[in-house]
Amino acid sequence: MNIRRIVVLVLLLNVILTGSLFAAEIWVSPKGSDINAGTREQPLATVAMAIRKARELRRLNDASIKGGIYIKVAAGIYYLEEQLFIRPEDSGTADSPTIIEGDGIGKTVLSGGIKVGGWHRVSTAVPGLPAEAKGKVWVADAPVIGDEPLQFRQLWVNNEKAVRARDIEDPLMNRILSWDHKTQTCVIPWSTSADTSHLKGMEMFIHQWWAIAILRVKAVKVMGDSARLSFYQPESRIQSEHPWPAPWISKKTGNSAFYLSNAINFLNKPGEWYHDRKANKIYYIPRKGEDLQTATVTIPQLETLVKMQGTVDNPVNYINFKNISFEHSSWLRPSREGLVPHQAGMYMLDAYKLKIPGTPDKKGLENQAWVGRPKAAVEVAYASHIAFDGCGFEHMASTGLDFQRGTHNDVVKGSLFKDIGGTAILDGVYSDEAQEVHMPYNPGDKREICTNDTITNNLITYVTNEDWGSVGIGAGYVKGINITHNEVCDVNYTGISMGWGWTKTANAMSDNHIIANKIHHYARNMYDVAAIYTLSAQPGSVISNNYVDSIYKAPYAHDPQHWFYLYTDEGSSYITIKNNWCPADKFLKNANGPGNVWENNGPQVGAGVKNAAGLEVNYQYLLKYKSVNRENWPINHKTE
Repeated sequence: MNIRRIVVLVLLLNVILTGSLFAAEIWVSPKGSDINAGTREQPLATVAMAIRKARELRRLNDASIKGGIYIKVAAGIYYLEEQLFIRPEDSGTADSPTIIEGDGIGKTVLSGGIKVGGWHRVSTAVPGLPAEAKGKVWVADAPVIGDEPLQFRQLWVNNEKAVRARDIEDPLMNRILSWDHKTQTCVIPWSTSADTSHLKGMEMFIHQWWAIAILRVKAVKVMGDSARLSFYQPESRIQSEHPWPAPWISKKTGNSAFYLSNAINFLNKPGEWYHDRKANKIYYIPRKGEDLQTATVTIPQLETLVKMQGTVDNPVNYINFKNISFEHSSWLRPSREGLVPHQAGMYMLDAYKLKIPGTPDKKGLENQAWVGRPKAAVEVAYASHIAFDGCGFEHMASTGLDFQRGTHNDVVKGSLFKDIGGTAILDGVYSDEAQEVHMPYNPGDKREICTNDTITNNLITYVTNEDWGSVGIGAGYVKGINITHNEVCDVNYTGISMGWGWTKTANAMSDNHIIANKIHHYARNMYDVAAIYTLSAQPGSVISNNYVDSIYKAPYAHDPQHWFYLYTDEGSSYITIKNNWCPADKFLKNANGPGNVWENNGPQVGAGVKNAAGLEVNYQYLLKYKSVNRENWPINHKTE
């Protein structure tokens, strides 16, 4: 074999292994330094510096980038002190993408958290601490960033989420006694022996229909065996003025359930913690087997770990995250302004009942609302051909991954979403803050619409664990979205929600597909629910070949029968729903528009559909991360 043939074979082998004849490599390691060259032998310390170096290679049109730029991130935890910002100047091309690649889920971690050390057992009196907790509590100094104590709402011990101290003594929550909308106050049961001198910072979590609210308590007026709570603004006004979903009052099914949290008085069970912000001390009662002298205790300091944002005329293109985990995100709105969600995790900025019903789009509409969008650990806007492949999204306060607007041909596949406070994946515009939620969204510039994004073969489990009214996968005004072969389980509300606006009017949505997903163990706490839920007109859309099973018997449901397997809600139009397997024909078609087609849904659907739904063979490695019904809650319908 002559030397020329050998060279050709070596070059061909390089093409096979790297995907290109030429490719730049930039290496990152926990043991690296950002003054290094970024080679395998001299790696950088941060992904941010690697992206900067990649940006410079592209600016200078370096010959090495012809086959792409590979940022190789070694195993380890990379603690971010600021969000990683990816700009249009970081864009790759179809022939030369930028690939940020790690070693796998839980191995290469970008963390928005900060470690808390210096734990020791409490040895002095702590005002307000319950008698039964004495001798069991450990304490550490909370972090100070600059000259301000770090504010946070989550704490993980060895990546197992701890519980913010709360007053639940029984397995179930208590029930409110009444709600006064005029005075914006709530009456709850109250122990006559309860201490009221250490309640500053206390919050009320209340369950109402298909959403919850988190209200900062301003004052407690004890009235014998009850107490009247008042709240801070703006949540006090919004909570008392908005009609849907309001606090539930019913002799038949019980009033809205609630619990109180974030007071030293409630710290009495293993796994609970409390942050004394005045003294800046964290108190914690360890669970069995936890040793705080060796445990890794993490609190979040960043709300957004990665922000990828272009403009409508200059988007970010061809960036691929592969085998990277994103962990430990914060979300502080409930601590600063309270939280009164509308639906699917969108929180109300203003909402009230109309004295004279009717708007130009809906003559019978009797309420109006304007909403905001929660923070996400990873946010993407005005970007195309972006991929998250084999990634992990864990230990997050709010949304995991959010494609906000102007995204096109992006892919999320083979990724794990677990231990997330809100929705796992959001895609598409909901209502902008200036747009009333019932008005159809249909921008003149169609590039604003999230189009042809694909969410496939992901495992979504144990999410919505703080905002119970969030969803597994939420799609707003989207066009051509493909949600296929995902497994969604252990969510507190709906599995997959698609659509927004409550309107039959033509809007931005069309040609969406929800196909071959496996959704089970859903609606753990919230009803008016379904495994798959839709809103508004969506011409050309198809929901088919999905497997739905095992809805929880929610203990606080306002109407215990108001749950469904499939649910086309207000304005749903021009959608085909066919060949979906579920244990019974329990569907709801509420105020639908024209053009919907229902065909062959229920237990008679062939076993082939059931068996083929969910993760495909190449992605079933994710099942080892699945978390289902850890507390053995009862199920409405279950098949083996």
